Amino acid sequence: MWSRAGGLRRLQRICSLSSYHMRSSLPRILHYSRSCTTSSHMEVSREVANAVAMGYPVVALETTLVTHGLPYPDNINIAREMEEIVRSNDVIPATIGVLDGKIYVGMTNDQLEQLADMAHVGKAVKISRRDLAHTISQEKSGGTTVAATMMCAERAGVKIFVTGGLGGVHRGGETTMDVSADVVELGRTPVAVVCAGIKSILDIGRSLEVLETEGVAVATLGESPDFPAFFSRSSGYKAPFCVESETAAARLIDVSIGLGVGSGVVIAVPIPEELSAEGREVEEAIQVALQAAESEGIKGKEVTPYVLQRVNQLTGGKSRQASKPSPLFLHRS
Repeated sequence: MWSRAGGLRRLQRICSLSSYHMRSSLPRILHYSRSCTTSSHMEVSREVANAVAMGYPVVALETTLVTHGLPYPDNINIAREMEEIVRSNDVIPATIGVLDGKIYVGMTNDQLEQLADMAHVGKAVKISRRDLAHTISQEKSGGTTVAATMMCAERAGVKIFVTGGLGGVHRGGETTMDVSADVVELGRTPVAVVCAGIKSILDIGRSLEVLETEGVAVATLGESPDFPAFFSRSSGYKAPFCVESETAAARLIDVSIGLGVGSGVVIAVPIPEELSAEGREVEEAIQVALQAAESEGIKGKEVTPYVLQRVNQLTGGKSRQASKPSPLFLHRS
């Protein structure tokens, strides 16, 4: 339905153009990669550690899509497909998750299968930054959210992370103070997040305000300043910056990391024009699912997985296709 190769070529371009900064820090990265691979709490695969050390393009992928985003076997199938698309464009995937109390950066196929199986029987937890220590101390397993994936990726020397939609301020957050850890993590972790904007189930305007407060550079890829909303090309809000090309995006990322500002970068890529009709259908289903969540008292971190499941049911599975981060969120029409 969209150009996978074209989307990932753009990702590869961004990663490649940003990698020269890593090469300038090679001794530090080599030391850090070795320490990560021998840590009792985190293991970086040899492939990922070597790629980081040599300055090759590496992209982090999260695993809440596997544990809480989609039903089995769609979850594992899409996780594999994303990795295959990344590899087909000469970029190393670093899928991040937790198994039996240990963080894995660059999960193997068997590890992904194990995580998907645990999710299928309800034994996988949703892991944000605050949950990492408890999950590890209890030797549990689960999928990492944007916040936890960013934190782990940065510690492994991976500076680019691709996901679907960002978390943010929940609707009514001005009274409930329900704000996703994703936006806070972006304020303190120097990792670039390439995504399709903020999840449309959230208060996007207030989310952008929090990102500004956290000092996060937010840019839309393309000529339009319209900030996308996951399934929609426009959220009704403007991004503070635009980057007209992948080269410009890579330059922004590299300069941000080189300056040592300490915060992340958001590169928001609108859904392709040819998928806009399906995006509108999914958005209508989201509004129905949100009303159902409110009537059933679903709150906090349980809202997103609940809404995703309901939307999948309401759209006959169309939203599952739109949940594939790499091709959808890195391709412009």
